[in-house]
Amino acid sequence: MDKWLMDAIMILLGALAASALTYWVLMYLSRHVIPDRILSPRLVEYVAKSIRVPLGLIVVSFSLGGAVALMNLPGTLSRTIPAALGLLQIVLIAWLAIRGVGIGREFVTNAFDIKTADNLKARKIHTQARVVEQILVALISFLAIAAMLMTFDKVRQLGVSLLASAGVVGIILGFAAQKSIATLFAGIQIALTQPIRVDDVVIVEGEWGWIEEITLTYVVVKIWDLRRLIVPITFFLDKPFQNWTRVSADILGTICIYADYTVPIEPIRAELQRICKASDLWDGKVCGLQVTDAREATVELRALISAKDSSIAWDLRCLVREKLIDFLQKNYPSALPRTRVVLDSVPNRQPAA
Repeated sequence: MDKWLMDAIMILLGALAASALTYWVLMYLSRHVIPDRILSPRLVEYVAKSIRVPLGLIVVSFSLGGAVALMNLPGTLSRTIPAALGLLQIVLIAWLAIRGVGIGREFVTNAFDIKTADNLKARKIHTQARVVEQILVALISFLAIAAMLMTFDKVRQLGVSLLASAGVVGIILGFAAQKSIATLFAGIQIALTQPIRVDDVVIVEGEWGWIEEITLTYVVVKIWDLRRLIVPITFFLDKPFQNWTRVSADILGTICIYADYTVPIEPIRAELQRICKASDLWDGKVCGLQVTDAREATVELRALISAKDSSIAWDLRCLVREKLIDFLQKNYPSALPRTRVVLDSVPNRQPAA
């Protein structure tokens, strides 16, 4: 066996041993040292699992690169192997950087629990973290591809020659990709101004749901019946929509009951108070009844109630509506909507002779 091949095998084994040692050190720190002092075990385990593969491969590639530089390889291999290792190292470093961005996003979002009742600040941070992560991943990928292309002499010479005409190329690309650029800037603007946030309750295109995912190009709205509405991100800057949790998750709900003019208002108002106080869905803030309209045959009774979020408000509205209808049926059935027909009495007429 040739000496250079034997050296390559020994160096590869040494690199694998170094990679295994790196992984062992990370797992030891995650299980026995770091969790009790700095971070939670779940986060440290997430970090270890995220970086162990790319970091181990980086150790292997750089070990091989250093060994190849000291070896006396044949002519063709002396050029192709270092070039291939250089490309591999760029890919691995970009991979590790992307994993590092994901780790940073995980650290930030872990500090703000989105599942709490008052999660306005948490939703802001989660939205910004996700959009920033996507921007950084796109930037890292672009730089990695550019760095890989620049390792080739012909591509590097072409890049230098095009540098003088970069202004013209930029104008051409700007016109060609103006919609994509507008979408990208819309995503950045959404992250900064935050007209929507992750887990916001919105009404879009007549559909009621939650913001499930925000990307640089589109937004996923989870509809109440578990459908997903995919909306271009520019929609939220160009068209009006309803955001029920823009300031807080608290929300008011209305229930309209139509009854006859003979309906007694005060007993129904008292019943509404009783229903709200007996329900755990009510947040104890707003509970009132008003006559909001008087039509030809009925009056409109509007109950206004409050809940801590839209889902609970929906359940509370359904409960109050059912209870009030049941109350009217049992106690004031004559006050239910009805149609009256009044027939004037006609005097008996004598038949003609």
